[in-house]
Amino acid sequence: MSTTDVQEILSRSVGSFIDPDNSFREKLEKKVKGEYEKDIVVKLGIDPTRPDIHLGHAVILRKLRQFQDLGCKVIFLVGDVTALIGDPTGKSKVRPELEMAEIQRNMQTFLDQVGKILRTDDSVFSWITNSEWFMNVVDISVGPDSKVEIAPGQFVDPNSFVGKAAIFDKTRRQVSALGMKSVFAFSFVNFLSVLRHITHSRLIARDMFQDRLREGAELYMHEMMYPVLQGMDSVAIARIYGSCDLEIGGTDQTFNMLMGRDIMQMSKLPEQAVMSLEIIPGLDGKEKMSKSLDNYIAITDSANDMYGKVMSIPDTAIATFFRLATYAPLAEIEELSKELAAEKTNPRDVKMRLARQIVAEYHGEEASLAAEANFVETFSKGGVPTDIQTVKAAKGDKFVDILLSQKIIESKSEWRRLVEEGAVTNTDTGEKIGSPDAALENSLTLKIGKRRFIKIETL
Repeated sequence: MSTTDVQEILSRSVGSFIDPDNSFREKLEKKVKGEYEKDIVVKLGIDPTRPDIHLGHAVILRKLRQFQDLGCKVIFLVGDVTALIGDPTGKSKVRPELEMAEIQRNMQTFLDQVGKILRTDDSVFSWITNSEWFMNVVDISVGPDSKVEIAPGQFVDPNSFVGKAAIFDKTRRQVSALGMKSVFAFSFVNFLSVLRHITHSRLIARDMFQDRLREGAELYMHEMMYPVLQGMDSVAIARIYGSCDLEIGGTDQTFNMLMGRDIMQMSKLPEQAVMSLEIIPGLDGKEKMSKSLDNYIAITDSANDMYGKVMSIPDTAIATFFRLATYAPLAEIEELSKELAAEKTNPRDVKMRLARQIVAEYHGEEASLAAEANFVETFSKGGVPTDIQTVKAAKGDKFVDILLSQKIIESKSEWRRLVEEGAVTNTDTGEKIGSPDAALENSLTLKIGKRRFIKIETL
């Protein structure tokens, strides 16, 4: 790669890049030239309660992969302690505490998925939980039926101090995975010393806090501490991994990431650079991509589903998806945008090209071409997909109950709306389902909306 490539990596999809003294940029350029031997550490904090990844998350992961290709080391910080607070987004809901075993399962699922985009070998990837430095021995609590072996055949009460200490030592990745001789952790006194340098007026000025106050909603003190704890995470990463050169996140994370710079300065550490990335829109092209809004494309979606969902985005979002969800050259995307604006090309053809590229990235070229053929057969020629779900039901069972049980629809009100809009078709006969109370008489295939199909066979 060249310094030109570095410039594109630092600008494409980037909402803001804060590197006042250009130290991060200079390290990258030296890395490209082979003049910088130390690790360049890039930090991303993740939520262990939701391991599923969609194209919105993939915008950040793809940027991280580019940094890996330059030789940087990506650190996934799993916020198992800060998840108890939840980054305050205006919902004032405190997330339930998770058992460490569940967090480990979620993390493994996440690792399995990010491997579609990132390299996960130790030279360029590591993960760690922030309970490593925010929890101590007395915070550990396990079931009374558990046993802790401290010597061959010698067991102790897991909730005794000795038992907790043994569990603590065994579960610290700093020692077990990273080879550190001692555990780095913060004390309550450390936390207070950080707070002495952070004013209430700065925390309360955050946009989402101001919105809550204007709406008369409650604002709890532990929520206000979230940015402080996230900033302390950067200090911990720097202590454990030797540096924390860059923190990356969405544009909604800029406040928190800048807090990290301040707390690193307080700790007399080189301040991290901060990069916030643009947020990709959902399938409607307006709201941000979100599971809660059901407007997302998961990277684990089948090739056919992924292709069909891309084809459903509005024409106005094509260029944005090309820029944020593919590696297509910017010059090429700009030319496509001009052609679309001048109506020199059919948006459908450009969208098919977009869908092919996105599907190929997660499923390969062969699957991408097959998904396109399936889409053309299904939606252009009125065919039925070859891989649709098949279920069995008894004659007389209502369609609404069958579809709800298979989670094809979310509610009876959704079913009623679909039927009233004429969006449910018996593909065997071409007839619309005319009543929300319609029931199964014979085996058939239903098309629900534009992309959902299900084959129902009678018992």
